Amino acid sequence: MKLETYPSTEALADAAAFGIETCLKDGLRNRGRAALVATGGRSPGPIYDRLKAADLDWARVLVTLSDERCVEPDAPESNARVVRERLLQGDAAKAHLLPLWPAPDEAALRALLPFDAVMLGMGEDGHVASLIPGASNLAEGLDPAGEHLVLPIQAGIGNPPVPRTSLTLPALLNAKAVFILIAGDAKREIIARAYAGEDYPVRALLAQDQVPVRVLWSPSH
Repeated sequence: MKLETYPSTEALADAAAFGIETCLKDGLRNRGRAALVATGGRSPGPIYDRLKAADLDWARVLVTLSDERCVEPDAPESNARVVRERLLQGDAAKAHLLPLWPAPDEAALRALLPFDAVMLGMGEDGHVASLIPGASNLAEGLDPAGEHLVLPIQAGIGNPPVPRTSLTLPALLNAKAVFILIAGDAKREIIARAYAGEDYPVRALLAQDQVPVRVLWSPSH
């Protein structure tokens, strides 16, 4: 199993922030701009705290999200709020944020491709972004040949069980690098099962060889 193990949340955040910063610098150097797919939840906060201090030309960095809860932008459940409050501070506030809610702009997203770095958490049901077991269109979201970059996800699944919008597998894989950030024994076990062939959404990322995927794990949040 390909799993990067770190002794603490701090050590994981150091490694992830360095890796993502390197990807963004490569994009700036090679294309004159860089695109980051950020994520919500608890895991990325310490990474954002480090990344916002990176020596980057933030005005040429575009940030979007792997998924979003369809709530008000200032609601506690909003992933964009986490990004604004933890990443887009100081010099990093010069970056451009492309939200997925209330109106995801697929044409604008397509203009960012390929993403330089994609950050993802993972739930204990093996979901990534909001590609959640039980979603009525999960198969469409995980179709590597799918035409859409973004899909709506119905209410009633996930935590909180609100409507969502999510990048699809083709969008997540149209990237230079993917970082999956996990903590705790339960999620480590899910990754092991997915590598072994069990049918979790995260397996779609782990079983492909189109894009390098780094799975970073620490014992606890």
